[in-house]
Amino acid sequence: MNEGLVVVVRSVIGFFSLLIFTRIIGKEQISQLTFFDYVLGITIGSIAASLTTDLSSRAWPHWVGLLVWAALGYLMEVITLKWRYAAKVLEGEPDIIIMNGKILEKSLKKAKYRASDILELLRNQGIFNLNEVSYAIIESNGKLSVLKKPENQPLTPKTMNIQVKDEGMSIELIYDGILFTENLTQISKNKAWLMEQLKAEGINDISEVFLAVFNPDGTLYVDKYDDHIQKPIDVGDYKGPF
Repeated sequence: MNEGLVVVVRSVIGFFSLLIFTRIIGKEQISQLTFFDYVLGITIGSIAASLTTDLSSRAWPHWVGLLVWAALGYLMEVITLKWRYAAKVLEGEPDIIIMNGKILEKSLKKAKYRASDILELLRNQGIFNLNEVSYAIIESNGKLSVLKKPENQPLTPKTMNIQVKDEGMSIELIYDGILFTENLTQISKNKAWLMEQLKAEGINDISEVFLAVFNPDGTLYVDKYDDHIQKPIDVGDYKGPF
């Protein structure tokens, strides 16, 4: 019983310590997670876990270690903001891996990426054809930034000198078979209207729907649990055991 109480107290101390330290370090730790930030986060979490459950030692050394690691993380953030050279050393620099449509194999090897990794990252950007790419850069946080060739860049209202109005946001009406009546009210609709739309899609019950979203243009996107897709396309680069 006493050990359980100690764990509860230590857990509360560790929880609020982590909450305070992460707030001090800032959102950059999450929004632009570099390898250094990743290791720092794991280490701080590991120390907090030891603080909570390691009853064979006193709590204060763990808390001091947690404080020191968080303070060093904050110090590194300040240094990298004030001193660009330190940022290059600690966070690394972007690497150009595609230039003028050509893959730079040496840069790819330096960044320790495979060609299949780049293809996957390009697909994440909605690019399935390498011929569309003019430049591709691996940022210091591992994300891929892409500049398409001029002929493959989409036309925008600004380039065509067309004025458009703000359409607003899509609103979820059904998620995982659950109806959000508050969102229906927000768009001035009711359940009867929604069921009519679903029946037009061949759906008789809300429980059949995985996701239903009302779009700003007045259309309804509906995804059922059973999509009747027999076999998804295999986009892997080798067969493998699975």
